[in-house]
Amino acid sequence: MHDSLYRAPPEGGLLVAPLDEFTAVYHRASGITHLLTEPAPQILAILGDGALSLDALLDRLARDYELTDGDLTDGDCTNGTRAALAARLAELVESGLVERA
Repeated sequence: MHDSLYRAPPEGGLLVAPLDEFTAVYHRASGITHLLTEPAPQILAILGDGALSLDALLDRLARDYELTDGDLTDGDCTNGTRAALAARLAELVESGLVERA
């Protein structure tokens, strides 16, 4: 089965401002500001470098940010890390911050 590729908006499409536990992300195309928590800002940062598959993104998150199952699942690891990341990506796609390539 073909694994989808995911990408963030083009450079300059997002204005990002860290705010303590949250990160404010202004999406220029929609005019909407989103408040995100880990690992969403990290996902956007990685996908800003180029489109990646879910597995490649999971590898980069683990390597670059040392995120754990708890970071991806809010403490509920029953679905596993890959499924949790897929759910986070689906949320970001629905919000318009990430698109399938």
